[in-house]
Amino acid sequence: MSNVEDKKSLQSSIVQNIFLENREKLNISGVIDVLSFDDQIVIVETELGLLTVKGENLRINKLSIDTSEVIVEGEIYNLGYSEKEYSKKETSFIGKLFK
Repeated sequence: MSNVEDKKSLQSSIVQNIFLENREKLNISGVIDVLSFDDQIVIVETELGLLTVKGENLRINKLSIDTSEVIVEGEIYNLGYSEKEYSKKETSFIGKLFK
């Protein structure tokens, strides 16, 4: 089996939900880590890759390690996935919490 087929097989077994309510409240499941955030961009590592949330007045309203869930609130303009190739120049948000 090729590397691409392995990746597709793994992704098909992962369930991730993203629920966007009125472009103001985003509920993301399957979160591994919050890598970076400020009031205009939130970068979240999920089981399916990096998810970048762009907008204004963004804030993390809920972060649950137990349920792997994050809720982002604010004016959400853009959501985009990319591969897991994020340069962690600083320790992640969760890493900072448990330092």
